[in-house]
Amino acid sequence: MEHVISGINHWIRELPQALGQMSEIETSHRPAPHKWSKKEIVGHLCDSAINNITRFIKMQYEEQPYVIQPYDQDQWVSEQHYQDQTLEEVLTLFIVLNQQIITILSSVPKEKLSYLCNIGSHQQETFEWLIKDYLEHMDHHINNQILIRNKA
Repeated sequence: MEHVISGINHWIRELPQALGQMSEIETSHRPAPHKWSKKEIVGHLCDSAINNITRFIKMQYEEQPYVIQPYDQDQWVSEQHYQDQTLEEVLTLFIVLNQQIITILSSVPKEKLSYLCNIGSHQQETFEWLIKDYLEHMDHHINNQILIRNKA
């Protein structure tokens, strides 16, 4: 769990610094008509945080296996209007939501990490897997789409 919390803290510190070095044009540019801008990708990470806060709480008390409810990612980004907000507003939301996730994760009892969830397609994973997947998802979007640090 420390690794995940450390990783989230890393992005809370580093992402605003990295994006702060980019122009508003660069962070708002959509590479194609149906592709998200860097700002919208940060917004998508906010939507992921919102949905995962709910999951991380419910995983601890609802019947197992907890059924993960999917959400329409494109619709969420569209309805949240991240493109129309300032980068500072979107980053503030990102920081606050992820600080809350750290608060939640810091208090999860170890025995609950083995609780099961159904992630779809009749596939079950543990609560610990879901938590690690949250950081991997964040790492993927930030490294490969925002900072463009593709692995060779």
